Amino acid sequence: MATTEHDVVVVGAGPNGLVAANLLADKGLDVVVLEAQPEVGGAVRSARDVHPDYVHDTFSSFYPLAAASGVMGGLGLEHHGLVWSHAPAVLGHPLPDGSWAMLHRDVDRTAASMEALGAGDGDRWRTWVEDWGRIGGPLVDALTTPFPPIRAGARVLAALPGVGGMDYVRRLLEPASVLGRDGFGGPGPALLFAGNAGHADIPTDATGSGLMGLLMTMLGQTVGFPVPRGGAGELAAALTRRFTALGGEVRCSARVDRVLLRDGRAVGVRVEGGETVQARRAVVADVVAPVLYGDLIPDDELPARLRRRMRSFELDPGTVKVDWALDGPVPWASAPETAPGTIHLADSVTAITEATSQITSHAVPAEPLLIVGQMTTADATRSPAGTEALWAYAHVPQDVRHDAGDGGITGRWDRDDLERFADRMQRRLEAYAPDLASRVVARRVLGPRELEERDANLVGGAINGGTSAIHQQLVFRPVPGNGRATTPVPGLFLASASAHPGGGVHGAPGANAARAVLAEPALLRRTRPLVARLRGTRTHRRTPRSPR
Repeated sequence: MATTEHDVVVVGAGPNGLVAANLLADKGLDVVVLEAQPEVGGAVRSARDVHPDYVHDTFSSFYPLAAASGVMGGLGLEHHGLVWSHAPAVLGHPLPDGSWAMLHRDVDRTAASMEALGAGDGDRWRTWVEDWGRIGGPLVDALTTPFPPIRAGARVLAALPGVGGMDYVRRLLEPASVLGRDGFGGPGPALLFAGNAGHADIPTDATGSGLMGLLMTMLGQTVGFPVPRGGAGELAAALTRRFTALGGEVRCSARVDRVLLRDGRAVGVRVEGGETVQARRAVVADVVAPVLYGDLIPDDELPARLRRRMRSFELDPGTVKVDWALDGPVPWASAPETAPGTIHLADSVTAITEATSQITSHAVPAEPLLIVGQMTTADATRSPAGTEALWAYAHVPQDVRHDAGDGGITGRWDRDDLERFADRMQRRLEAYAPDLASRVVARRVLGPRELEERDANLVGGAINGGTSAIHQQLVFRPVPGNGRATTPVPGLFLASASAHPGGGVHGAPGANAARAVLAEPALLRRTRPLVARLRGTRTHRRTPRSPR
């Protein structure tokens, strides 16, 4: 079989893999990216497969973290064809009485929405936004740079006295379900915080969920929830164009089935079919941890401590996503004055908490929290004028033990399960848009299996590379004692969402992996195999494994 050689082999052309490839190519390294799917992007892709006249994002759609990311911003993707588009309003959360809690990039407009739902909440909102203006930048940097974030952490500490000191720390640690009660009288802030916390998998009554809710809400307030004009795939395309302009190579339909080790060090990969691609310097894996450790590297070739710790690795919940092609706008019973790109659907904070608690209890939620995207509202190129490319997704347990709804969903996620759950999701939408069914031209349902088939990193429909709960973040991601892009296997660097800081299209795991590759001294690269042999971790002969 053929053998090729490069400085660095990147496995996976998702956004993190492409970011790593770009940063390494910037330093003059010879980099090849190998992608299993026929196209680049990972979970950042779009197509016309729901209806030929409509562009639907297959997975993710809105990218506030990309807009706020110093990594993404530093790549200058606007020079490679990326154009951001914004909906008239960032986010809306309808209430059963017909009112809406609205998030705008204009703080005065958001404050007016909060004030309409609770007297005095407008001024209180402005104060929270001012506090975020002082600490938000350093905090985002601290959350996305390699752990420990010494410089960014120092900036956070310097900003803390100006925002209330330990009182602000307490705010960051509060559960999302109570965060909006902190001085607010109306339901608006609480709905925004709890709904945004629902983008991750942390129960909204758990520690850590408040930080996620505050982060996403304040990013919406300051940078919005932008989308790539023309479809999510345009973000991946811009990353690819930048990389190939530097001389990098991307190969699609090139599924890696083995990371090759020599004397305990990663020295290349084997592509399905037998081709070997050698890596002179490093293998960078934009691969979810349980696939990398155990599949691409068999268990008997992994350090014993890593094997033990990976047994406790926890995926985030699965996902069911429904796409609709509508022949008109969403027929909201009480439409907001300004159309939002993103909508959160749940009757109350209590309803959000109940839905997330049911998932934690291995139950299919009876009334799931829906995260909804009005894509033509956000980007007029997505469908013909006067129509709407619409989607909604909801989380479901990885291990379903019962259905908290009508009992008809088994957790097999076959076609019957998917259609039943899609109907449940559509009924939630129809509670606020009663004539929705009359506008539907086409509907497509993607469940955990379909999502994983389209991106092997989405194991069981998990979209964040592993739970975002505090026990699997920072130095505990993906296993205790890690927290950085380096791995227990010399020459192998983890660049997927399974690495710190986790999920979200911000490019941080890819950037952290690239930094780690560049920071590894040449002497250490030469001596690590010898050290591995002295420690008794030399590669063992592989024993046959049963098919996955």
